[in-house]
Amino acid sequence: MTAQPAGELKQTPLRAVHERLGATMTAFAGWLMPLRYGSETAEHNAVRRSAGLFDLSHMGEISVTGPAAAAGLDYALTGLLSAVPEGRARYTMLCAPDGGVLDDLVVYRQAADRFLVVANAANTALVHAELEARCQGALVANETAEHALIAIQGPNAAGILSGLTSADLAGLRYYAGCYAGVADRPAWVARTGYTGEDGFEIFCRPEDAGRVWEALTQEGGKSDLVPAGLAARDTLRLEAGMPLYGSELGPDVTPYEAGLGRVVKLEKPFVGRDALAARAAEPPRRMLTGLIAGSRRVPRHGHPVLSGPGAAPAGTVTSGAPSPTLGMPIAMAYLDAAAEPPFAIDIRGRAEPADRVDLPFYRRSKQG
Repeated sequence: MTAQPAGELKQTPLRAVHERLGATMTAFAGWLMPLRYGSETAEHNAVRRSAGLFDLSHMGEISVTGPAAAAGLDYALTGLLSAVPEGRARYTMLCAPDGGVLDDLVVYRQAADRFLVVANAANTALVHAELEARCQGALVANETAEHALIAIQGPNAAGILSGLTSADLAGLRYYAGCYAGVADRPAWVARTGYTGEDGFEIFCRPEDAGRVWEALTQEGGKSDLVPAGLAARDTLRLEAGMPLYGSELGPDVTPYEAGLGRVVKLEKPFVGRDALAARAAEPPRRMLTGLIAGSRRVPRHGHPVLSGPGAAPAGTVTSGAPSPTLGMPIAMAYLDAAAEPPFAIDIRGRAEPADRVDLPFYRRSKQG
């Protein structure tokens, strides 16, 4: 986490709530955010077993509206946004002309001519500027200040939220959203998330965030709901094999290297298409993969990965942490396509054995 004076950081509408709950606050992407409220492992486990409540109001929200919105987003992003039905969402990417990833995004089609683009906090200004330049004829507006974003994630999430919303949660599919009331406040309710669990993200007005949070907290008291911070969110997404911009994704990485070629629709023109088409036609040079450490030492971002009997350098860890669910250290890393076992991770000068595994490390039960 980047050190930055608290007075220079943006604050979410729920800052007072977090401080009242005793959260450890930290600087993240220019915002003052809750890192943990107590034990990050307990928060992680609560999301896996019951439910967790997250403040995600640092995320960027950018609207693209008007008759030219769908065509503009088709050109701006790797996905075919014009094919997304109203009330559905699409995971996609904003790429540079050379194919490098400028940000990974979730885009909601809230109406025929209205899309809501959710950007990573650190990239909001960049995404806004790029969409303005690329979406000719559409109205592009940064609406981040007009939204608070609260996520409830975990197997008990639907049961908790159902008593507080007018949305038909039983009929709301994964990667879908609708306008609905939550705690008698207007909101956009989406069945999306970043934890590997079922759950919902609630976009509401900043002045309504406190009421929505408290209503969820009270309703969730019967279902072991706990507030959860950035630390738990990171280990949850790592177990679920979900990439983090700045770690697994960045301008020096294409969607193909990240194992996300499915989000690239080469059948239509878009910024970066030619570079990505050439990349798709080549054999892979490096790929994102999972590693399970063979010792209790924890691999971290930047640790070298070694390959073969000669322990030759073969890649780099992008994210690593102890896995509360698996009970062992795990990591994601970019490895050379030719890398062969045995594998090891150089952790502060000592080669620790590791097994290469497919991602994700954890996949929830569909019955959960």
